[in-house]
Amino acid sequence: MTLIKSISGIRGTIGGKPNEGLSPLDIVKFTSAYGTWLIQNNPNINKLKVVVGRDARISGLMVKNICIGTLQGLGIDVIDLDLSTTPTVEIAVPLENAQGGIILTASHNPKQWNALKLLNQKGEFISAAEGEAILKLAENEAFNYAEVDDLGIITKDDTYLQKHIDIVKNLPLVDADAIAKANFTIACDSVNSTGGIFVPELLRQLGVKNIISLYDQPNGIFPHNPEPLPENLTEIAEVMKTQKADLGIVVDPDVDRLAFVCEDGSMFGEEYTLVAISDYVLSQTKGNTVSNLSSTRALRDVTEKHGCKYEASAVGEVNVVDKMKATNAIIGGEGNGGIIYPEVHYGRDALVGIGLFLTQLAKDGRKVSELKASYPQYTISKNKIELTPSINVDDVLLKIKTKYADQPINDIDGVKIELGNEWVHLRKSNTEPIIRIYAESTSESSANALGERFVKELKELAEG
Repeated sequence: MTLIKSISGIRGTIGGKPNEGLSPLDIVKFTSAYGTWLIQNNPNINKLKVVVGRDARISGLMVKNICIGTLQGLGIDVIDLDLSTTPTVEIAVPLENAQGGIILTASHNPKQWNALKLLNQKGEFISAAEGEAILKLAENEAFNYAEVDDLGIITKDDTYLQKHIDIVKNLPLVDADAIAKANFTIACDSVNSTGGIFVPELLRQLGVKNIISLYDQPNGIFPHNPEPLPENLTEIAEVMKTQKADLGIVVDPDVDRLAFVCEDGSMFGEEYTLVAISDYVLSQTKGNTVSNLSSTRALRDVTEKHGCKYEASAVGEVNVVDKMKATNAIIGGEGNGGIIYPEVHYGRDALVGIGLFLTQLAKDGRKVSELKASYPQYTISKNKIELTPSINVDDVLLKIKTKYADQPINDIDGVKIELGNEWVHLRKSNTEPIIRIYAESTSESSANALGERFVKELKELAEG
C-alpha cells in the first residue's frame, strides 16, 4: 500500500490501513483540510462552492461519494460533474464562480491508484505554499463541520461535455470546416476512461466521420498501462496500418496528456505534441513559449524560427504556468504531451490540443509522419542514480555544476547543462534518494551515450 501526501494533493493505492493507502479515512481527512482551507480563505462568502469531477477508474465512484459527502458536511455546496476530465473541471470552476475544484484521478497511474488533485478559484492547481497550509490542517485535524441546517447542497451537472467542446470549436485557430473537408480517418485509444466519452464526441463535432474508437467504455478497466508511452501503444499502432487511418490519438485516463500516432504506425512522440501545436499557433499568432527544463530543445528551435522567445521553467505544471504568466507566453506545456493554451485556461488540455492539431494537419496537407520529419529531430534518454541516504545530493550537483562552469547552465531546478546541440538535466527527486538524469541529443545512441556519461561522472563524484 502507498499513500503520498504532497503539496499538490493526496494520491495512493486503494485499500490497506489508514495512513498506509488511500483509505476512506484519508479521503475524509484530506478533503476536510482542503474544505477548511477554502473556508478560511473566503471569510466573506457565506456559502462556498466546489466543483468535483472524476475519471473512470474503478474506485472513482467510491472516492467521489466520500469526497462530496465530506464537503457537504463542511457546509460547502458541490457541483458534481461526475465522469469528466481534468481540463473540464478546470474550465468549470471559474464558469461556476466556484471557490475551488477537486479532480479525482491518478492520471496515468495504474488502476489501483487514485488521487485528489486540488484547484484554486481560477481552476488552476494550488501553489506550493497553499498545499503546505492544507497539509498542516490535515495533520492537526483542525476541522469544524456544519450544523444540520447548514449542510452543503449537491447539484449534478452533465452539461460540461458540450460546454468544453463548444469552447474548442469556437477557438479562432480551430477550423472545423477545414477538418471536415480533410475527411480524416482517425483512430483513438481512450484506455476505457473518460476520454472514451469526450474524444470521439469532439471528433464528431469537428466534422470527423471516420472514427476507429478503441477502448472507449468508461469502466476503468485499463486494457494496458495507461501512460501513453510507445511501449503501451502497440495495438493502436497496428490498427493505423491495417485500417489505413490518417492519425492516431491517445489520451491518458484524465485527458490532460495527448500523444499522436503516425499513419504508418510510428510514434509522433509525446515531446513533439507541444512542438507541432506550438509551430501552428506561432505561425498564426506571434508570442512567447514555455516548457520545463526536461522537455525537448525542439520547442526552442521552432519558437526561434518564428522570431519569438522561448523560456524554460522548473519541472511541474504549476511552475510552467507561473513562467507562462510571467513571460506572457501564448502557448506552453510539458514534454509529456501536455498542451497549455491560455486563451482557454492555464491547464493541460488534450481536447484543445486535438482541435489545434487537426486544423494544422488539415491545412498543412502532409501526412503526419511527414509533418514530424519537418521538425528538428532530437531524442531524450532518461536515467537515474540511486544513492544512499548518507550521500549529500545537493553537494554532488554543486560539484557537477562547478566542473561544467564554462558551459551555459540553468540551476532553477537542479542543474541543466547545455553542450552544443545536446543537453543534460540533473535533478534531485523530492521523494527518494535518487538523481534523475535526462539527456537529449540528435540520435538515440548519442542521447544514451550522453546519459551514461553523466551517470558515470555523478557516481564518481558521489563516491569521491
